[in-house]
Amino acid sequence: MNAIETNKLTKSYGKSRGINELHLAVAEGDFFGFIGPNGAGKSTTIRTLLGLISPTSGSAKVLGYDIVSEKEKILREIGYLPSEINFYSGMKVKDAIKYSADLRHAKCIDKQKNLCERLGLDLNKKVDELSLGNRKKVGIVCAIQHSPKLLILDEPTSGLDPLMQKEFFNILMEENEQGSTIFFSSHILSEVQNYCHTAAFIKDGRIIMSDKVENLEQTGTKKVTITGQFDDKKLAALSGVTPTESSNNKQTCFFYNGNLQALLELLASENPKDITITEPSLEEIFMNYYE
Repeated sequence: MNAIETNKLTKSYGKSRGINELHLAVAEGDFFGFIGPNGAGKSTTIRTLLGLISPTSGSAKVLGYDIVSEKEKILREIGYLPSEINFYSGMKVKDAIKYSADLRHAKCIDKQKNLCERLGLDLNKKVDELSLGNRKKVGIVCAIQHSPKLLILDEPTSGLDPLMQKEFFNILMEENEQGSTIFFSSHILSEVQNYCHTAAFIKDGRIIMSDKVENLEQTGTKKVTITGQFDDKKLAALSGVTPTESSNNKQTCFFYNGNLQALLELLASENPKDITITEPSLEEIFMNYYE
């Protein structure tokens, strides 16, 4: 069974961008990255999946439950971290965490303690006095402490310093190894490349690609960097060339997915000073798609 499954899921705001006919499948036990720039539709997708906003058309199931008719069951079974964290004013950190556990009738004191220690939380501070990063830490504890079957995290690392980001992903990997499905949105491609098994890329409210991360990295496209003078007109005439913004007077850079023999013949005829042919990073591949 899939932990998340959508069929033409659409949320329209009239002329404003929402999400458009999303087909998304997240297998149980997966570590899934949902990637796109700000405004691409990531948060709208997540809020629609959780029943926090109603879809315009299409359908979706989360943990086998319909997002419209069974949203209370979904919220009972998952852990959710929104992109912006807010708590009741005047609460202490320990009260906010306990309140979240009590809402789920969960007894998880040992796990609460472990998470708070690893994230460096001061339980006696008031939530109103916390920085963005520390509020995010409280939200992480609230989302994870009851060991949910599915964790849905919206831009979870914003506000966390690099060391804390690493510890956070260590926690997520442990939860995943214990059977939790992880679904998190991000605009930072390196997070997906380093931690996720599967990823989907969203642009202007549509999924443009979804696959195993290892497959996404092996597109057949090469990144070519040429040092020295080079005839740009000959390069432009070669099929399969996509220029990059990193070219300058000394270097010519481009992505290439055409006939390799044709490229080698062109390079040999121009006699450049140096040639580098590498695999492009995941970020380079998909920034090219977004542009």
